[in-house]
Amino acid sequence: MPKIDTPLAVAPLTDQDFAGRMARAAPFESAPRLAVGVSGGPDSLALTLLADRWARQRGGAVLALTVDHGLRAEAAAEAAQVGAWLGARGIRHRVLAWSGHERRGLQAGGLQAAARAARRNILTSHCRGEGILHLLLAHHQDDQAETLVMRLAADSGPDGLSGMAAVAETAELRVLRPLLEVPRARLAATLEALGQPWIEDPSNRDPRFSRTRIRSLSAGSAAVAAPALGFGRERARRDLDVAEVLARSTEIYPEGWALVASDGLAAAPPAIARRALARILMCIGGGDYAPRADRLDALLAAIRAGGLAGGRTLAGCRLVPRRQGLLVVREAAAVAADQPVAAPGPYIWDGRFCVAVAGAAVPPGTVLRALGEDGWRAVAAELGSRAKPLRSLMLPPVRATLPALCDLDGVAHVPHLTYRRQGVDPDSVKVVSVSFRPRHALAGAGFASVADRRQ
Repeated sequence: MPKIDTPLAVAPLTDQDFAGRMARAAPFESAPRLAVGVSGGPDSLALTLLADRWARQRGGAVLALTVDHGLRAEAAAEAAQVGAWLGARGIRHRVLAWSGHERRGLQAGGLQAAARAARRNILTSHCRGEGILHLLLAHHQDDQAETLVMRLAADSGPDGLSGMAAVAETAELRVLRPLLEVPRARLAATLEALGQPWIEDPSNRDPRFSRTRIRSLSAGSAAVAAPALGFGRERARRDLDVAEVLARSTEIYPEGWALVASDGLAAAPPAIARRALARILMCIGGGDYAPRADRLDALLAAIRAGGLAGGRTLAGCRLVPRRQGLLVVREAAAVAADQPVAAPGPYIWDGRFCVAVAGAAVPPGTVLRALGEDGWRAVAAELGSRAKPLRSLMLPPVRATLPALCDLDGVAHVPHLTYRRQGVDPDSVKVVSVSFRPRHALAGAGFASVADRRQ
């Protein structure tokens, strides 16, 4: 069994202690189903065993998921070993692979970050397929300290210095980190108490990776991680203020656009207004990150001064003033490239819409793409006078960015317009449902720090 240099008499985590930490992450189903990301290291393996005991006591179950990034020759054998250990304890385990083509061209400096992002996407996708709502990750106190040091070095703002959230709710699942207050040495002691070996990943000591180099600077993880609690409380308060502004000022429509009462946005305190505007842009534009603060401030200044007469673009969005308020739509030039449709099934289009396609036959060249002005003209020409209600129902900037199912003959189906081209084979694929499912909710659950979950 590997050893970790730890202080003497480090106490293992008990079932009662873990149950208290899980209580802070409530609610759960009456018979909780949990997924746990497990690599075989002491942190994730301890979390898996503790979560399994917790779930069994409540009539639930755990599914352990190992992502093989294909970065080390030993990884497959290690994943098999983890599966054998867990199988002996009656815990379901699956190995999920990161495809090789996604790794090509990545340098060592960006490799760990890319692997972490891929791991999260793979885990999320598998949980969604299994119908599991709760994904547990084994980030612990040492990880929180390292994160804080890295963000300080990057000159992060107060949101970044909040560290990792104890609970993060996304459109697809809840990400839970019940061990954020627990030092890694205590997790190793937990495995030793259970008689469970573990695996040490040598990449955790590879100096090519920035997190490895920073690890030596974050000794005394409790003291280093402590400021994150204060920043986290402040961030949670800001999140509530932002949600209140958004609830009063912003309406989201199923066609993937927003109508914003610009006076309500402009009246908010600058820091809150900036965050609210960033949330709107991330929801409609689908970007991974908020725009830079200086760009948001410049846009807010123009909104307050009524200077958007010609419209503006930012973060993949187009902002157009209207009598009813500020129209925020997807920027047509920023829409994703055509997405091939090879078979019936669900497709995530432009990172914003979930499009379900069904049918017995798939015509050659079938794709999902934005309707665009050319597509609208083709639809309107076929509909003739019947297009008039659609003109008044759907604003042109919105219409152009609607998802359309197209083939080699042009636009075949636009579900938001209830349009299907005449003469299309009735057995060919068609859209049976479409829903706006943005990567970032307009205002979801606020930031949850460990301290906020103690009561």
